[in-house]
This record gives sequence, structure tokens and C-alpha cells, in this order.
Amino acid sequence: MSKQYYTKILKADAQSIKLAGELIKNGELVGIPTETVYGLAGNALNSNSSDKIFLAKGRPSDNPLIVHITELNDIYGLVSDFPVLAQKCAEKFWPGPLTMILPKKDVIPSQTSGGLDTVGIRIPSDITARAIIKAAGVPVAAPSANLSGSPSPTEAVHVYDDLKGKIPLIIDGEHSVVGVESTVISFLENGIHVLRPGFISPEDLTEVTPNVTVDDGVIHMLAENAVVKSPGMKYRHYSPNADVIILDGDLTGFNRFICNNADENDYCMIFDDDILKSDNQYVTYGKDSTEQAIQLFSVLRKLDELKVKKVYARCPNRNGVGLAVYNRLLRAAGFQVIKV
Repeated sequence: MSKQYYTKILKADAQSIKLAGELIKNGELVGIPTETVYGLAGNALNSNSSDKIFLAKGRPSDNPLIVHITELNDIYGLVSDFPVLAQKCAEKFWPGPLTMILPKKDVIPSQTSGGLDTVGIRIPSDITARAIIKAAGVPVAAPSANLSGSPSPTEAVHVYDDLKGKIPLIIDGEHSVVGVESTVISFLENGIHVLRPGFISPEDLTEVTPNVTVDDGVIHMLAENAVVKSPGMKYRHYSPNADVIILDGDLTGFNRFICNNADENDYCMIFDDDILKSDNQYVTYGKDSTEQAIQLFSVLRKLDELKVKKVYARCPNRNGVGLAVYNRLLRAAGFQVIKV
């Protein structure tokens, strides 16, 4: 039976950051803010800490963890190869919401890498996150600090709702400024392959190289036995209890479908400026892709608070960060999409 904790939420300050670092160094887990979503932080070099992360989240052990560092030089002790293209990406996008998949050294336990010979690494731009990693004195594995499969946490209270009693401490750094997990990339012979979209878009990556490809798993369901190098590709993720269905089309088509097919108890999830031509209740999730990225997970959690059973969602734009919003919403919907 796993240990039970009295979970504290502390505002980010010098004292709480020091405490968080000590806990991580000693093998405990801490909920920490990052610019993307809140992370469940443990010592990335300690296999027991990684095991605790999988247990606390209820996460499949073949779903690799992302390792967070604070300085570029830290990477050389963790990976066996740091190709020129990866170095260029680091120079342009670090610190920031970009994770790079690279061949790992043996210092990274198999538990941390999900049994793979590669590891995902990034330097967060969030000042509190970097301060906690420095205080811990070790690289930190930090997947999203939620129960596996549920919407990712963008506020400290979301972490508490999911993990109270399972971890000793959550550091409150206010609302995440990006709102979706980092972009994850791997490297081909002369190009970049996007495994999971995020705030840094495929279009942004073309500033480093014109050869940017997007994995088929970004918008299509992978086979159950597929081996993946990035979290967020294989399993159902980001899902509220409500049945989410994406309606892909313009607002006129959306309204027509709702009027003809939606039950009076069904909710709609629309853009801020949309005018809904039905009596159905609704929630909004931003007027553009950037706002939708920030608000998406909070709105999915709100649907649970409202005890919604079914929600029809407007399909977001699929350009720029909109691709990341679409990717997360697809998985929240279990790939249920209706053209309207």
C-alpha cells in the first residue's frame, strides 16, 4: 500500500522552493508550476522516484517521463549524442516549452525513460520551476501532475484535486501561462520530427530547418501495441468524465447540428465570440488558439464540476499552437469527430 500524506499547498517563495528541492533530493514527489502545465517532480536519476511518479498518477510504465534541467551544460551528462540540429533548437527555444528526444546515457534509469534507450529533455522557462530544480541539485522528471488520463493541471488546486494524499507538497505558482504540454521532437538525418505539438509549432521549427515533419500519431489513434518515444501519443489523455464530441466545421454547421441532434441536457463548448442558436447550455474556451491553449484544460475540468454528461466542442484551428489544442481535444474526445 502506498504512503499517505497530508498534502500542503505553499505559495512559491524562497522557503517553499528550498523545501521542495529537499523533498525531491530525498526521493519524494512535489507538484511544481511550469510555463506549460503543473508537473509532478521527482529525481530523474532515482528509479524509485520514477516508480513513485507512475504509481501516484496511475500512469502506464511504458509512457516515458520528460527530464527537466536548468542549464544547457547539464545535458552532456545525460545524453550520449547531442546533434548539431538539436543544439540549434536549444539555442533558439531553450529555456522554453520544447522537449527533445535524444539517446540517453545509463545514468537515466530505465524507469524514467519508459524502457527506451532515449530520453526527452527540456529546460523550462518558468523561473520557479528552474529554482526548484536547482534547489534539488538533480535533473527532475516531471510529467503533468494529474491522474493519468484526466485533464492536465494548470493551477495548483487542480493538482490538489487529483493527488491530495499522494504527495507531500504542491508549490503554487499561479496559472500556467502556456496551458498545454511542451512540444516534443525527435531528429531525423537532416530534419525535425514532431511527436507531440505544443506552443512551439511546426511553423516555428522551420526557422531552424525547412525539413519538419509531423508524426501521424498527432491526429490519428495509434495501435495498442505501438512503441512511442513521447508521452501523450498512445493512451487516452486529457479526458473529463463527460463524453466529448468534436464538431468539425463552421459555426453555421455547428449550430445546425446542435439544433437537430443535441439533447437539451447536452452542453456546447464554443469560442468566445460564437453566437449559439439553441437553448443548450455552453462553456467557452477562448477566442483564438493562444487563449484556447491556456483555457482548454480548465474548461474540461469545469465540465466535471458541472456534472456534464455530453459536450459538443467546436473544432479549433489547426495552425500554429492550434494544432496542439486540436491534438489535446482529440484525445479528450477519444477521437470522436463529426464533420458538420
